[in-house]
Amino acid sequence: MAGAPISPAAAPALPLGGGAVLPEYGDWRDYLALTKPRVMLLVVYTALCGLIAAPVTVHPIIGFTAILCIAVAGGAAGAFNQWYEADVDARMKRTATRPLPSGTLTKQSAFGFAMVLAVSSVSLMALVVNIVAAAILLASILFYVLIYTVWLKRRTPQNIVIGGAAGAFPPMIGWAAATGDVTIMPLLMFGIIFLWTPPHFWALALFIESDYEKAGVPMLPVTHGLRETRKQQFIYTPLLVAASLAPWALGLADVLYGVAAAALGLIFAILSLQVYLNRTEEPTEMKPEKRLFAFSIVYLFALFGVLAADRVIFA
Repeated sequence: MAGAPISPAAAPALPLGGGAVLPEYGDWRDYLALTKPRVMLLVVYTALCGLIAAPVTVHPIIGFTAILCIAVAGGAAGAFNQWYEADVDARMKRTATRPLPSGTLTKQSAFGFAMVLAVSSVSLMALVVNIVAAAILLASILFYVLIYTVWLKRRTPQNIVIGGAAGAFPPMIGWAAATGDVTIMPLLMFGIIFLWTPPHFWALALFIESDYEKAGVPMLPVTHGLRETRKQQFIYTPLLVAASLAPWALGLADVLYGVAAAALGLIFAILSLQVYLNRTEEPTEMKPEKRLFAFSIVYLFALFGVLAADRVIFA
């Protein structure tokens, strides 16, 4: 009947090789997977901490809208990434079940979804929050998609180092959403995440190096070996600890943050040293690498949480 809704079973289908068909539209779980929800959680959290750490009182509606826009923009970046890297994801065990390589969504649907998320998030941020936050939000999407995903990831083992800037934008956007400007504090938060990214991702890359090699991604363990990767992640650790202590040293955070940053940094440094000293090449024996990767996530959540709490307690 004309005008009747189309059921999923009757949705248009696209032909695949061997006579199989691929539904043109997946269900909501496929689109949710495109946004990389676990990554988005960290994006939203650090953005919220940046907003709370700002030295102003934010109207709840403005604050909610800003965080919503940041979350949607993060989902757009994740969807663009999966759209462009569907071939790479198909060759990696860790990502082979994502919607595009598994065949539950078409690339056209993924691209359209990503565009809608990107345009709506930046537009809403500009209209409801402020232009500065919207401009940085747009820059973060473009950086992640064009600089990291398209340009760097398949071309250089420094992809994570330079590309780490993409994940460092959220607290700066949260701060800009609250204040309408960018000062030294959000730049320090940016720097912390930027310096945290190499040891965090290289710890992961060390024990899934074969996956990256199979996919043809020039991650540092693939191009320079495990020993050099362990060395490089260790080099970044003191820089990270120093950056994490800078807000307290410069008088931008109180003693609560200073003590927490020092304690968390000490644990991070010990785990990083254990990775540096590890000489095994067997993924099953890379327990120091797995411990560092797991703690690095806890580290960032705890550090930014204490930074926000410091602002609330001592404001």
